[in-house]
Formats: sequence, structure tokens, C-alpha cells
Amino acid sequence: MKKALLLFLLMLLAVPARAAETRNIDLGKKVEVWFAEDHTVPIVSFNISLPAGSAYDPADKAAAMIDEGAGKLDSKAFHEALANRAINFSASASRDYLVISVTSLSRNVPEALHLLQLALTRPRFDADALTRVRAQFIQSLEQDQAEPDRLAAKTFMQDFFNGHAYGHSTTGDIASIRTIGAADLRGFVKSHWVKNGLKIAVAGDITAAEAQKLLAATFTPVSGAAAPPEANVGKLGRPGVHVVPLPVPQATAVFGLPGIMRHDPDFIPGYVANYILGGGGFSSRLMDEVRVKRGLTYGVSTSLSSMNKASVMVGSVATRADAIRQTVQVVRQTMAQYAKDGPTQQELDDAKTYLTGSFPLAFASNSGTAAQLGTFQRQNLDIGYVARRNALINAVTLADVKRVAKKLFDPARMTVVIGGTPVQAGKMAPQPKPPGRPVVHQPPVPGEPQGRVKVPTKPVKPVEKPVNGPADASSAAHGTAKNP
Repeated sequence: MKKALLLFLLMLLAVPARAAETRNIDLGKKVEVWFAEDHTVPIVSFNISLPAGSAYDPADKAAAMIDEGAGKLDSKAFHEALANRAINFSASASRDYLVISVTSLSRNVPEALHLLQLALTRPRFDADALTRVRAQFIQSLEQDQAEPDRLAAKTFMQDFFNGHAYGHSTTGDIASIRTIGAADLRGFVKSHWVKNGLKIAVAGDITAAEAQKLLAATFTPVSGAAAPPEANVGKLGRPGVHVVPLPVPQATAVFGLPGIMRHDPDFIPGYVANYILGGGGFSSRLMDEVRVKRGLTYGVSTSLSSMNKASVMVGSVATRADAIRQTVQVVRQTMAQYAKDGPTQQELDDAKTYLTGSFPLAFASNSGTAAQLGTFQRQNLDIGYVARRNALINAVTLADVKRVAKKLFDPARMTVVIGGTPVQAGKMAPQPKPPGRPVVHQPPVPGEPQGRVKVPTKPVKPVEKPVNGPADASSAAHGTAKNP
């Protein structure tokens, strides 16, 4: 048993060492390629990021259509081509980027990249596929209207970004989806599915020479045009409590503050500070105060996410409708106390031990390595960051965390959106109605939660320690990773 544990620990130590040997592959000035070679298993993973995120409408709809047929292959034939060679192919729109994840057996990599090339350069957008995907979007959005967590998250982003494109829903809205057509999607693809600003992370059983040859052939036909620049962000936040009325027994509160940009020297201390406050599962201050001491929720969490033009500290908590205002008040009080006094030395030591010790788990597979490297690329970090990351965490001092916590966690500036109608304590909350069209809070300017900004939704029982800390906040299932 001891030998097996020692072997496992040695493997974990070897994983980040391989990732730290990541090198560049030259595909031209406008394309960034990071490559981590690993012949342990005959699998290769690619994490591809294009400047086509949900801040650009209709990015999300185009992403949903990427595997619905290309070239001479209709949707059925395209999916059969993927399935016949066991190719994992998925895409999702983060705030700034379209993120495509491709994983294949080594022998099938040429075919996997050929299908990717077809999808990027010759998408079909057939009427039957578009009609089906449109119906799926509308059905999902109609269901979301009866979900307090979804409504709170969507409204929070609208309110927090005050009309900026980051406030756009990643799934769109029913009115725009009903009118979107193939011509709209083709126009978007032409201007945004481009290799100017393209970022590629490759990990697995392939040599640098092979990867360079295949990637060059894959992306040569892709347009070299530059995507339109994203608009700068103005005012962040709409302080106060805003209610999205919905007659449900359990309400959800999404709360947030302006965050710290990724290249700010205070980001890493802020990341550690956030972990102690709300990112560390049962070890976090908020979990202790809201769940353990008061029994108000199964889970409360926060994350610090940075995008190209803005950063946000966002969290959520779900509880009974007659306890939601009390819960929000406890969150405020806990945050205020934390900003005033900061963490203890023991809390800081425990946080650094976990954040550095769990980091190798992000590189435990080729797909995980590609996803994590892709996250660092989208955060515009340099290729040597992997080797420095744990040293940066360990260099954070108690004074650093206290200083940044005081600056970051000001409850007076906090935007809070409650999904669900609060009721007086002691009264039975009204029962939910079937999905329909509830009255939704309308922000003053039109406008969900990069990255994807991760807003925890369903109130699930938390694990004692999350595997990865927050940062990019995109789902790993869509080829993204969370370590900063």
C-alpha cells in the first residue's frame, strides 16, 4: 500500500514537470501554439481558442452549430465520422473566446484535424440542423425562466456589466434565437473564426514536428483577418439587492464585486484571499458561517475570474425563500469582517498547501493538460508561467492577503441579485408553478454569467475540497480549466 501511494505521488510530481517543459511551435506571428509532448498513452488533445466569445453575438449559436455538418458531410455524417474514429469534439463560447476541444487516438489525429478544418472553413448551417438547434435553445431558455439560479445568474451579469457585451447571456434570448439565420452565422464565422489571435494548446503522443506539420495544414485555409476589437468596459456593478420575482420555495442569491485583472500583481494574492473566503469548500469562511454555524444552505462559494476587459469576484448561495435575506446579510457580515481583519496565518498556510498541492491534478491527463495550458493562453500569460505558478502562490504573505482583501471585499459595493421571491420568516414559501414566463427583473440597460464567469447554480452538497481553484471558470467538459 505504501509503495502504491509513493508511486502515485511520484507520478503527480512528474506531471507538472512535463507540463513545465511546454514549448512553442511556430505557426506565424498571429498564432500562439503551446506544445507538451507525452507518449505515456496513445492520445493527443487539442485546446483551440478563437476570438469569437459570447461578447460577440451570435457567438453561442455559431458554437452550437460547429459539429452540425461541414463540407460534404451533413450533421449525421459529421457525427458518424467523429464516432467511427472515437474523436471527442466539443465547443463552447466563453466571454472572449470560442473554445474548441479535440481529443483523439494518435493514429486518428490527421482525420480529427481534417474534420476541425472543415468545421471552421466550410460549415453548412443546413436548415434542418439550424431548426433543430434553435428549438433546443428555445426549450432550454423556457425552462430557465422557472429556475431561480439561472434567472439570478443571468440578471446579475446584465446588471453588473451595465450594458457591456459581457452582460450578454451565453445562451442568448428567445427573441434573437427565433430570428437568427444561416446568413447571420456565416457572417459571424467570416469575421471571427480567424487565425489572427488564434491560441492552440497541444498535449500528448505526438512530436513537435508532426504537430507543426498537421496544424499548419489544418489552419492554412482559415482566414487571417483580425476580429473586431472588444469594447472597453465602463462602470462595473450596481450595488444593492435586486429581486427577480419567482414563486419558488428555494431562492438563489448571486453576488459580486469588481475583481482584479489577471496581469495585476495583486491577482495571485487576491486569488488566495478568495479561496480562504469562499473558494475552499468546507475550509472557507463563508461555508463555516452560512452552513456550519447557521445551517442556512448546503453550499456557498465564490470565485475570482478575469476576462480580457474586466474582472469579477462572483459567488452564489441558495436557501429557503424565507431565509434568503438573512443569508445575504450573513454573507455581507462575513465579508466585512474578513476585509477588516483578513485571514489567520493558519488559514493562509492551509490555503497555500492546498492550492499548490492540487495543481498537478490539472495535468493528470492529456486533455487536462491541454485545457489548463489553453486557460493560461486565454489569460495572456507567458509559456513559462506553469513552472513559476506554485512559487508565486507560496510567495504570498499574510500582509499581502490582508491588504488585497481590504481592497477587494467591500460589501457596500456588492451587487446582489436574488432569484425567487423572498417571504417573511416563518411563512411557507409559495410552491413553484410550471415553466412559463415569470415576471423577470429588467435592468436599466439591456444585457449571463470566461472565461466563463462561473456562477454556481444548483444547490448541491459541496465536496470537502474542490479539485481545482477558480479562475477561468469554464467547465472542464468544454475543454477549459480552472487553476490560475
